[in-house]
Amino acid sequence: MWTRLQSLMVKELLVVFRDPRSRIILIVPPLIQLVIFAFAATLEVKNVDLVVLNRDEGRLGLELVRRLEGSTTFRKVAPVHSPSELRQAIDQQRALAGVEVAPDFSRDLAAGRPGSIQIVLDGRRSNAAQIVDGYIGQIVAELTADENEQHHLLASVPRLVPRNWFNPNLEYKWFTLPGLIAIIAQLIGLTVTALSVARERELGTFDQLMVAPLRTGEILAGKMLPPLMVGLVHITLYVIASVAIFRVPLRGSLVLLYGSGVFFLAATVGIGLFISALCTTQQQAILGAFLFVAPATLLSGYATPIENMPGWLQTATMVNPLRHFLVVTRGVFLKAMPLGEVAKNTVPLFFIAVATLSAAAWLFRKRME
Repeated sequence: MWTRLQSLMVKELLVVFRDPRSRIILIVPPLIQLVIFAFAATLEVKNVDLVVLNRDEGRLGLELVRRLEGSTTFRKVAPVHSPSELRQAIDQQRALAGVEVAPDFSRDLAAGRPGSIQIVLDGRRSNAAQIVDGYIGQIVAELTADENEQHHLLASVPRLVPRNWFNPNLEYKWFTLPGLIAIIAQLIGLTVTALSVARERELGTFDQLMVAPLRTGEILAGKMLPPLMVGLVHITLYVIASVAIFRVPLRGSLVLLYGSGVFFLAATVGIGLFISALCTTQQQAILGAFLFVAPATLLSGYATPIENMPGWLQTATMVNPLRHFLVVTRGVFLKAMPLGEVAKNTVPLFFIAVATLSAAAWLFRKRME
């Protein structure tokens, strides 16, 4: 049995790697994607243009403008002289936000009263606008706290000192790159597997495979193991690139990461085999893989928190293998996730792998009849 399985695995690997173009496609584009996405897929808001209408002639109004100009978030802080100019800058998208300082801002702060500031945001970019609103609010709060401390006003009001665990400097690459390892590994494993049987049918070699002295389980194992091996190689390349090039800390155990990765790839390969058994051409297989990858990525929690989704959709994400492996990759990289937590997120991957591989085996047998 092992000799037959080994021969089939060698044959599958030769099909993938014997063509120089296939080798380049399997290695170079994923690495390029890792580099591009690492810089492009950022959730940070930087280089924001801001307009300020300062109607306060006091010291603190000018100090607020200086602090806004000194912030690394804002690329340009342009003064305007009327509310219509401020509105026009927002309407024409020359600025994401506008700040209007009330005439009595300095007087109110000096008297220990809260100063009045209006922030006008471009709601067409809702997520960025909310983040910029938080940045401006933090600058105003720091100015107010400094003024109160200097004049011993409202001494009972505590100063908040944020401390970020696991990512002290809030480096977005520390957040995105561990997730990209899972996403790109899923894409490669799913694509290679989905094309496998479809390629056999398209080239006319599927009938030869059926008359070979191989059981159905051996054929499935021979189709499953090579993509799984290719996926593990890609995970290794991405881990090395993340640590050596992008300086993402790897605080946890590689053994736990790879152990969970095997079940994640097995679940992905099962889905790919199911798609491959359904399709008769490679084009159909590629489209089928794309139909799965897009919603799986959106429902994984990579870009948007799962907690923000409706309750029924949160339940649906439990069958998404990418959701569970993302928790493991980020946890192993950033906070040395212990064995118990890794196992908690790997057990669902085991059941998903069993379900998808069983479904693929059933469909494979039905198509062979």
